[in-house]
Amino acid sequence: MIKLIKFWNKKDKLNIFLCILFVVGSVWLELKMPDYMSEITILVQTEGSKMKDILINGGYMLLCAFGSLICAVVTGYLSAHISSDFSKKIRKAIFDKVENLGMQEIKSFSTSSLITRTTNDVTQVEMLIGMGLHLLIKAPITAVWAITKILNKSWQWSAITGIAIIILLSIILILIKIVVPRFKIVQKLTDKINGITRENLTGIRVVRAFNAEKFEEDKFDKVNDKLTSTQLYNQKKFAIMSPVMYLVLYGVTLAIYFTGAYLIKDALMVDKLTIFGNMVVFSSYAMQVIMSFLMLAMIFMILPRAQVSANRINEVLDTKLSIISGDFDKETKEKGTVEFKNVSFKYPDADEYVIENISFKAKKGETVAFIGSTGSGKSTLINLVPRFYDATDGAVLIDGINVKKYKTEALMNKLGYVPQKAVMFNGTINYNVSYGDNGKEITKEDIKKAIDIAQATEFVTKMDNKYESDIAQGGTNISGGQKQRLAIARAIARNPEIYIFDDSFSALDYKTDAVLRKELKKHTKDATILIVAQRIGTIMNADKIIVLDKGHCAGIGTHKELLKTCEVYKQIALSQLSKEELENA
Repeated sequence: MIKLIKFWNKKDKLNIFLCILFVVGSVWLELKMPDYMSEITILVQTEGSKMKDILINGGYMLLCAFGSLICAVVTGYLSAHISSDFSKKIRKAIFDKVENLGMQEIKSFSTSSLITRTTNDVTQVEMLIGMGLHLLIKAPITAVWAITKILNKSWQWSAITGIAIIILLSIILILIKIVVPRFKIVQKLTDKINGITRENLTGIRVVRAFNAEKFEEDKFDKVNDKLTSTQLYNQKKFAIMSPVMYLVLYGVTLAIYFTGAYLIKDALMVDKLTIFGNMVVFSSYAMQVIMSFLMLAMIFMILPRAQVSANRINEVLDTKLSIISGDFDKETKEKGTVEFKNVSFKYPDADEYVIENISFKAKKGETVAFIGSTGSGKSTLINLVPRFYDATDGAVLIDGINVKKYKTEALMNKLGYVPQKAVMFNGTINYNVSYGDNGKEITKEDIKKAIDIAQATEFVTKMDNKYESDIAQGGTNISGGQKQRLAIARAIARNPEIYIFDDSFSALDYKTDAVLRKELKKHTKDATILIVAQRIGTIMNADKIIVLDKGHCAGIGTHKELLKTCEVYKQIALSQLSKEELENA
């Protein structure tokens, strides 16, 4: 929790200081009221007292109450402003951190967990700050101030109040000890609830197609019931606090008056009035002390969960980045070259390499293709270029410079990346195609041209609003092939030095695939193309084909060369095309 204080700026600290001042003012005014009440009590009991004096003291009490109200309103406003502004900064910090995390770090947190940490966990911390700035400051000040005012009144009454405080603190500490571990479970179960809901919504078509609604409902109910039972356990334990608090509160009042009755009975006539006045004042201050601990109890009900949430937030913010941006962003002599020098890669904590000792060079204007069986390391290899992961051994060079030395923005500006799974964002077609920032403006003409090259013009122009037609989040209102073509158009619109196609033609029919690649070749004649594909027809015209087999390079060459020299490639080719088709290709 303390780590998050760094997000407070000078303005926040000034507001906190003002908040403390108004809280102190409110406490002072509240603690002045029993003094006036004591004065009124004595006046009422004293013969010859004037009504005017009683009304004056009553007026002072009203002024104190009104002043305390104003202080409370200002404190509430300031604390609400501080807490909401603080949560805004925390959410932004988490979002920015996630944006900079490498794939390695993102996989260590589930997507649902990151969503929970950005929303629910931040809300828990915000609630604590919102209430804490008022109650957490007010309670100890009130308690200490009130105790100093009653210490000299009577040791019997002081002992009663002290015993009550010990009872309250013991109950609070026992409850915290019991409940805190279960708040950690609550947050993890909230992650699971989000994860199951997200998975169900993402795969709703498959769920319905396989009549798996009951299975999904049971899976959700299992986690939901566990979350509910854990929450009920926590709330039941905290429910003990309220009746005990009020029992102690009224018990203290009763004990003070009961003890006071004996003290008055045994006192001299002259002292009876003084003892009675002291008893009224003491009971008021004792109430303030107990109420202070009641306020603290409210905070302690929120604190454990907020502490768990703060720790979860810090887990994200404290995560060390494995992909650290370099500082190189200058012009390079070479343009469009990609070189792998003895590159090997294995995932963190893995024993075996996914790819091992890969070396090749793609020059400007060349098309280099990667093919191999499933799990051979094609996508992993291609993901080393944009630094989704960093090579374990060896070096990946772009334009003669190691990718690790590039500033992240400078590196990405050289690339046009089309992922294996086409990603569409909530917005228009124009928005999706012109998405991102590569240091230059993408005009409407550029968008239309890119869409045309990607063979998407036909279906785009048939949509109601054409290029301004809305695309749903994830592209759920268009087909898989249409998504792929728009994703390809997005890369083309950037007009980069290097294109990366990670199995980006799999959802296209053979005719569209062939026409698209023909148009793409014309447009990208001065750019380098790296393409991962499963279809031989997609890559047979590449300048260089790299065949991967279990993470090793099984062969490098053109289509015809590999048919003669690489058995792995030949087997893949014959599984898709006949011998005659391959010979005539």
